[in-house]
Amino acid sequence: MAYLPRTQATCAPHAHRRRLGLRSYITLWKQRRALARMEDWQKHDLGLTDHEVEAEAKRAPWDAPDNWRR
Repeated sequence: MAYLPRTQATCAPHAHRRRLGLRSYITLWKQRRALARMEDWQKHDLGLTDHEVEAEAKRAPWDAPDNWRR
């Protein structure tokens, strides 16, 4: 039997990030689509401007918020 020394595996810093699955991307796409369809009173209730809603709705599904990647 061979002796194999125990070594600690090292990973690149980005490897520790949480990976987003396909379901997460689809969910984000649906949320942005719903955001784009909101009525003016709903946007106002959330404190969002038309410009902010339009900018968020145009983002690609893989352009996830930073807090999703932590």
